[in-house]
Amino acid sequence: MEHKLTQAEIDERILILKRFRTLLEQQRTKFQEYLEVLEAQESKISEEDAEALLAHSELETEIVANITSLQKVIVPMEALYNKTKAASYNPAEAVPISRIQSDLSKLQSQVLAQNEKNRTLLKSHMSALRQQISEFKNPYRNVSSVYTKTASAGARIQVEV
Repeated sequence: MEHKLTQAEIDERILILKRFRTLLEQQRTKFQEYLEVLEAQESKISEEDAEALLAHSELETEIVANITSLQKVIVPMEALYNKTKAASYNPAEAVPISRIQSDLSKLQSQVLAQNEKNRTLLKSHMSALRQQISEFKNPYRNVSSVYTKTASAGARIQVEV
């Protein structure tokens, strides 16, 4: 029992396939950008460049937001893609999509690994900074006023009118 597809169904499947591929490519590009930002952020952590680290963090937040919004579109599109069996229409078109999806999963694992590496580096750097701060000696610790050198100075004041 072979079902003959109408031209409208074929066109719909082609459009779904093209849109799905475009979304996956956009997501792959965003993950690649995110990985580059994380790698640059790693060098800035090592260099202790706080300004650049802040800029990288803001850029990272923006890229993650873009990835999240893309993912919200990709999930229903993938369901539609699987539901309409668009991949079964033209297997030659489906091969690049499976390759894009495998690239995406590789990039996601690389991003997670780099993110964990940066997090570990930041934690060790923060603990080193905490150690340095704890070693600071406050010369005014036991003095009631920072303006007095000894506790007995200036006991009396004479005011003439």
